[in-house]
Amino acid sequence: MKTITRNRILLLLSAILFAAASCKKENTTTAGEQISLPSGAIAVTSGTATEDAVYLVNTCPKGGKLDSVAFSALPAATVSYLSANYTGYTFQKAFKAKSANGAADSYVVVISFNGKPVGLKFDTAGTFVSIFEQREARDLKNKGWHPGGRFDMRDGRCRDTLALSALPAAVKTYFTTNFAQDTLLHATTTKDGSFLVISASKGLFISAFSPAGVFVKRTAITEPAKRSEVALAALPAVARTYLTNTFAGYVFNKAYVLKTGTAVKGYTALIDASGTKYAVAFNASGDWIKTVTVR
Repeated sequence: MKTITRNRILLLLSAILFAAASCKKENTTTAGEQISLPSGAIAVTSGTATEDAVYLVNTCPKGGKLDSVAFSALPAATVSYLSANYTGYTFQKAFKAKSANGAADSYVVVISFNGKPVGLKFDTAGTFVSIFEQREARDLKNKGWHPGGRFDMRDGRCRDTLALSALPAAVKTYFTTNFAQDTLLHATTTKDGSFLVISASKGLFISAFSPAGVFVKRTAITEPAKRSEVALAALPAVARTYLTNTFAGYVFNKAYVLKTGTAVKGYTALIDASGTKYAVAFNASGDWIKTVTVR
C-alpha cells in the first residue's frame, strides 16, 4: 500500500511539473521558438531567454502585404519628419504596405530612438500618419499587454509616477543650480530607470535625466500661460479622438488646460506610446497643433 501511494504521489508531482513547464513555454517566446503571427505583424526586437520579442501590429490593410524598401527609397518628406522629430535616431527597416488589390497604401518605418523601437506610418506622399502599437509576442492575440510586461502601463495604474520627494539628490541639485526659477510639478520613471520631470517657469518643460541622475535634455512643451491640470475626459472630444487614432495603445499621463485670463488657449497632453514619451498640443477647440517627442 505504501509503495502504491508513493508511486501515485510521484506521478502527481511529475504531472504538475510537466504542466508548469508547458505553461511557461506557451507564455514565452525566445529567439528559437516559432509563433503564429497575425497578418501585418513586424518584429522590432528579437526574443531572448528572458524577454519576449516585440512586434508592430496592424501595419497593413486586411489581405494586403508588405514589401521591404531601402531607406533611400523613402519619400523626402518622411526623412525630414524623422530628422525633425527623432534627433539621433537610427534607421532599422522600412516597408511599403499594399492593399489586397496591390495598390500602394502607405510606408511603414521602424527606427531606434533612445534605444527603443518606434514604428511609424506615413502615407504614400511621405506625410506622417500615426505611431503603430507594439506588443510582446505572447500578447499578439490578446488585449496587448500582461502584468509585469514591457507595456503593462496600459492598465492605467500610473505605476511610473514618482513622488517629487523621491527624486535622486543629483536631480534636485541640478534644478536648484540650473533652474532655480522652476516649480516642480510631476515626475515619472521609464522602463530603463530614467527620470522625467515636469516643471513650470513661464511655460511647461520636461527635463530628462539618466538612471544615475545625470541631466540629458530639457524640452519646452507649452508657451507661457496660466495652466491647470485636467483629466483625459476634460480634453475636447476631437483631441481624444486624435490621440486614439494617432498613437495606438497609448497611455495617458497628464494633461493641462492653458488659459489667457479666463479664455481657454489650448491643451497639452503627455502620453506614452509603446515606450516613447510625447507631449501633444491642441488648440482651444481640440484641433492638433504639434507633437513634441520627449524621450
